[in-house]
This record gives sequence, C-alpha cells and structure tokens, in this order.
Amino acid sequence: MARKLRLEFPGAIYHVINRGNYRSWIFQHAKPRAAFQTTLFQACERSSWLLHAFVIMSNHFHLALETPLGNLVAGMQWLQATFACRFNRRRGEHGHLFAGRYKSLLVEPGAPLGQLCHYLHLNPVRADIVPIGRLDHYRESSYWYLLHPDQRPKFMRPDTALAAAGGLADSPAGRASYQTYLAWQEAEGSAGKSKAYVNLSRGWALGSHEFKAALVEEHNLTADARALGVLGAREVNELRWTTALERALRQIGKTRADARDATKSADWKVAVAAWLKVQTDTSNRWAATALNLGEPKAASRNITAFFRNAPERTQWWRRLKSLSDP
Repeated sequence: MARKLRLEFPGAIYHVINRGNYRSWIFQHAKPRAAFQTTLFQACERSSWLLHAFVIMSNHFHLALETPLGNLVAGMQWLQATFACRFNRRRGEHGHLFAGRYKSLLVEPGAPLGQLCHYLHLNPVRADIVPIGRLDHYRESSYWYLLHPDQRPKFMRPDTALAAAGGLADSPAGRASYQTYLAWQEAEGSAGKSKAYVNLSRGWALGSHEFKAALVEEHNLTADARALGVLGAREVNELRWTTALERALRQIGKTRADARDATKSADWKVAVAAWLKVQTDTSNRWAATALNLGEPKAASRNITAFFRNAPERTQWWRRLKSLSDP
C-alpha cells in the first residue's frame, strides 16, 4: 500500500499520535517516559516547534504541536529515530520501536485546539493511571508544566489550554481555576468522555467545516487515498463538491433551500448538476441528494439529456459557464 502524504505548511498545527510496535508498553516505566520527554524537548528546540500540549502514556504518546517552519516530517523523523536508537542501545536491543508511521491530524486554532489540549491532559485519568485528584503528579504531561511555570521550556504554550477554559490567565488563580475546569471536564465534559477518543484521533483534520474547506482549497487537496486515507478522502471530496455547488448557486442567484423546494427535474437544477459533472468528479448520488434531483439514475438520465439538447442555448448554462471561462 502506498504511503500517505503529509500536508505541511508554515504555522500548521497537528495532533500527532504513535504507539509502541505491536502496542508494546515502551513507556510503562518512568525512565523511558522521561527519556522520551527529553528527546521530544530536544526535537522542539531543533525544529522550532511550539508545543501546545503533550502526554506520554504507557504504550503511546500524543502531541499537540505547531510547526512555524512547516517541518513536521523532518522533526518527527529525528524524534522517533533518535529515541529508538537511545532506547535500543540502553537495552542492547534491535528492531522497530514504534508501530509504523505516526498519525497526524491537522488542527484548527482556537476552540478545537483547546479541546485537544484538555483531552491530552485527561488521558492518564481516562486510562486509570491516576485519579483526577492526583493528575498534577503525572510528570510526563504538559499539564504538569502548566502548573509549574518556572520549569517550562520556552517553546511550551500553556496559554492555549488556559484560554480555551474560559479565558483564564496564566496566574496562580488562573491555574487553580484550570484544575477545577479539568475536574469538571472529567466528570461531565466532552474531553473526559470515552467518545472523545474517536472524535479527536480519527480522520485527517480537527475543526470546523470552514477550516477544512479552506485547507482543501488553499492546498488544492484531492481525494487521493495516499494523502488522506479512506475517511479523509470521502470528506475532502464532499468539501470540494460542496464548495463548487455553493459557487454555482450564487452565480445563478439560487440557494440550497430553492433546490429543496423546486421540482426534481427543474431545468436550473439539472444545469447545475451538469456543470458540477464537468468541473468536478462529483458522483451522481451526491449531486442527486444535494440538489434534490430524485434517484441517482433519474438524475443521470436528466443530465445526459441536458447535454444532448445543446446546453449552451439555456441561460442557466451560459451563466454557469462564465464561472469556468478564463
């Protein structure tokens, strides 16, 4: 299977995850966790990364990191290779330490990144490693550094989590309020529920529809399985198609509500569907659903008939065609 590509650009923020090979417990004891933390901090210094949050668990790690230089791949290669070499040398072992390639999900700044920070901070509690009342004793986590400002490296950004917890200040009172906030999250909030693992560790990007649509447009993403995986490819396809549909509707002065209310074979809807088929790789099923064209087979017949009957004669096609004319 071809390897997935990594989307890199200056200022990109990622949720990075990797596990021990065969889910081995490489971080089960304090010394390997501390050694990985040291190597991580060195990687941040070397790569000019900003570390919004991190946690090292028994058999995996999570990072919420920002890459001002757009250098995730080079930095992660150094981090994992260096730690694996040090780990194996100390134990006289050989072979792969991590389970293949790491996962990296792009993250939207603001609330999505803040929620990710809370989620990472609560990982040891969800895993029953420590109770919420002793989370401040878990040393290999950005939460410990949030509570100990005099020990923080310069690349660490605890203000991200504090701001996302209600605009808290990086002060004794603000940090105490954050402890209370995390206890509430663990008991009632989304970052403390098991379903958050699925929400924040799957897919290709974490954030709003607008954030993902902008990534697709600005980086000319296509639904290449090498780049995004199956779930990501499906979402990118739909984002691309939705963006094209919205442009087409604006061009002819129509809306999605108009599409729902009009008859299934309305001439302007068929014209929009035909334009989408020419300009994108939109599927008949998606176009039929988005424009309320009825069954995909019926939509396909109407689109074929539209092209057969000289589309350039219709006002709708002429207006749509101007969108793609140079």
